[in-house]
Amino acid sequence: MDGFKKFLLRGNVVDLAVAVVIGAAFSAIVTAFVTAFITPLVGLAAGAAGDFKQKSFYASGTKFQYGLLVDAAISFVIIAAVIYFLVVLPVQKLMDRMKTEPEVVSQTKQCPECLSSIPAAAVRCAFCTVEQLEPA
Repeated sequence: MDGFKKFLLRGNVVDLAVAVVIGAAFSAIVTAFVTAFITPLVGLAAGAAGDFKQKSFYASGTKFQYGLLVDAAISFVIIAAVIYFLVVLPVQKLMDRMKTEPEVVSQTKQCPECLSSIPAAAVRCAFCTVEQLEPA
């Protein structure tokens, strides 16, 4: 039970829970916006009067509600765009600016004869035994 308690009280678990709740609330807002404003505009542009979300067609007596799919797709695109432009892009720019770690220099080199990866300081390839002419 002690391990489970530690797991729950770790910062990233709490952050994830908050993110899920905020994401669900944001999704509800975007879905309401799309249903109230965007989908009717799509219906007007497509020449469909009324609620585009209710649009459907029948095939062999089965009803296919394509309006619901269009509504959900528009909601998804808006949510993805907002998350990308308001969260992912700014965080990536901030991380690039705050980068403090130096670039990692490879500790290996490639043998020109057998193309194996060998230590950079090696003077002979361990795989094909060819002498390495170029120092690291």
